[in-house]
Amino acid sequence: MKIIVTGGAGFIGGNFVHYMLKKYNDYKIICLDKLTYAGNLETLAPVMENKNFKFVKGDIADREFVYNLFEEEKPDIIVNFAAESHVDRSIEDPGIFLQTNVIGTGVLLDACKKYGIKRYHQVSTDEVYGDLPLDRPDLFFTESTPLHTSSPYSASKASADLLVQAYHRTFKLPITISRCSNNYGPYHFPEKLIPLMIANALNDKQLPVYGKGENVRDWLYVEDHCRAIDMIIHNGRVGEVYNIGGHNERTNLEVVKTIIKELGKSEDLIKYVTDRPGHDMRYAIDPTKIKEELGWEPETLFDEGIKKTIKWYLDNKEWWTNIINGEYQNYYKKMYENK
Repeated sequence: MKIIVTGGAGFIGGNFVHYMLKKYNDYKIICLDKLTYAGNLETLAPVMENKNFKFVKGDIADREFVYNLFEEEKPDIIVNFAAESHVDRSIEDPGIFLQTNVIGTGVLLDACKKYGIKRYHQVSTDEVYGDLPLDRPDLFFTESTPLHTSSPYSASKASADLLVQAYHRTFKLPITISRCSNNYGPYHFPEKLIPLMIANALNDKQLPVYGKGENVRDWLYVEDHCRAIDMIIHNGRVGEVYNIGGHNERTNLEVVKTIIKELGKSEDLIKYVTDRPGHDMRYAIDPTKIKEELGWEPETLFDEGIKKTIKWYLDNKEWWTNIINGEYQNYYKKMYENK
């Protein structure tokens, strides 16, 4: 089996590469990544010498490049993690999100149609559903919840999902889509909430919290997410959407205070800042479908997962300090360009 993992130098994609290489010793994993600001080749350093792994630098929106890669590798499965994903950045510069998340997805789908694949899997997000009110804890996103986006990021992801479904309906392309809640764990880029709070707290810097910190997210440990995608690409029904949720809801303020407590720091570090425009209040996923069809359930409770995550950041300080000071972007040159 040969799998192209796009965006495999990013947070979730990188963890998926590690997971698959560890589980399947007869699969070949090809990582395609553009290595933009959030793509970090150091994340893949432990598998660079693995005979079943190959890294390719490229842009999923570059049609000629993608077609040549498919021609050469003849992949069986495509798992598309490649996406611009930070909401704040999408508010500042929506255009790049459309280019990567929509046009790039279209190019991949055309390549799959042209060269034939067993499965195309689109990694989406619960943000395509919009948000839920804080005073209705009984409400959850299901696969039939209407799409109702709030940011250029979520709109671009919803657009990509619709395009993927259209290719299935029009061209019979064998696709699946997964929509997950907020991930956390090793190799998480330090601009996101949990790694940012860990890094800042360790350096006794202020911990910026939007608004009053009341926004609620359903947190999913990244290895549980990887396991779910593995199940979907092998056993999920073609054409279906699967929601992947952790049943670990926390307010942003609760998350920050948990990290502070684990690190033995003071809550005086918390600084409340002006809320972002269109900030969704609550995300919560109902994962009943994937549980009933594929037997998947999250294995990691938040209190356990956050301890494991904090320990990883303490044990791998060089990885995230290289990101903060920009050194991580030199790793590709060291690995490839200077040889």
